[in-house]
Amino acid sequence: MRQRWLGVFPAMTTQFHEDQSLDAAGTGRHVEAMVESGVGGLVMCGSLGENQAMEPDEKVEVVRTAVRAAGGKVPVVVGIAETSTAKAVRAARDFARAGAAGFMIMPPMVYRPDNAEADAFFRTVGAATDLPWMLYNNPIAYTVDITPTRLAEFADIPNLIAVKESSSDPRRIIEIRLLLGDRFDLFVGVDDLILESSVHGLDGWVAGSGIAFPAENQRLWDLLQAGRWDEARALYRWFSPLMKLDTHPKFVQYIKLMTQEAGLGTEWVREPRKPLAGEERERILAIIRRGIETRPKG
Repeated sequence: MRQRWLGVFPAMTTQFHEDQSLDAAGTGRHVEAMVESGVGGLVMCGSLGENQAMEPDEKVEVVRTAVRAAGGKVPVVVGIAETSTAKAVRAARDFARAGAAGFMIMPPMVYRPDNAEADAFFRTVGAATDLPWMLYNNPIAYTVDITPTRLAEFADIPNLIAVKESSSDPRRIIEIRLLLGDRFDLFVGVDDLILESSVHGLDGWVAGSGIAFPAENQRLWDLLQAGRWDEARALYRWFSPLMKLDTHPKFVQYIKLMTQEAGLGTEWVREPRKPLAGEERERILAIIRRGIETRPKG
C-alpha cells in the first residue's frame, strides 16, 4: 500500500528577528502550536516560508528545527524552490539528511521553462532521494501549468504521491479524479477555494491563513470532510476575509501580521520584503482585528 499524505498541511512561515536574522526558536514554537491543533503534516520553506530569501544552511536549520518541534507526530515536508536543477537536487539531499519526511517541489524559479524542461526538472529533483514528494502546480505564480492530462504523464513516478493544485480552478480536482482516480493525494492550495474544492473530494489542504487560527482552520477541514455543509459554510463566511489575505502579492506580510495579532509569531520579514506601513497596514489590521473580534466561540 502506498504512503498517504492526508489532512491539513499548513504552509508555515519562517520566523525572523527584527534585524532579519533567523528566529529558529520562534519558528519551533509555531510548529508546536500547529501540531497541537491536529494538523496532518507541515510544509516548511515554501513560498510563505520565504524560501528564496534564505541561505542553504538556514533552510537546513529550519528543517531541523521543525523536525525537532514536530517530535515525530506529523511528517515535515519541505519546499524546494531553486533556480537550477543542480541546486534543487542538492537541497533535496540536504533536507533529507536533516530529517525531512518528503518534499513539495516547485518548478524552476525565475526561468520560465517549456513543458519538456519543466517535466525533466520535476523528474530529476524528485529522483534525488527516495523520499515521497508533492508536485506544486501554481501556473498563476510560476507560469508552469501541470494540467490533468500532463499530470497523467507523471503517474509512473513511484515516489510522487501528492499534488498541490493551485490553478484557482476547482474543476481541476474532479478532472484529475476522472483521469487518474486515487493515484495521487490531492491538496488544494488556495485558501478561499477550500469549500468549493472540497465538494469534489480532497485528501488535503496546504493552508496559509489558517496558521494564525489553527483551531478554526482544523475545525473547518473536519466539517468539510464530514459533509456538514451548513456548519462549514457558517465558519467559512467568518474565515473568508482572512483567507483572501493569502491571495495577494504581499501574502507573506499579511499572514505574518495576522499571526502576530493572533499571538503566534511576529511580522518581521526578510528583504526585499518590508513590513507593512501606512494606510495598507491599517487596512489589513482592520480586517485581521475584525476577524479576531468576531472569532466563533468554542
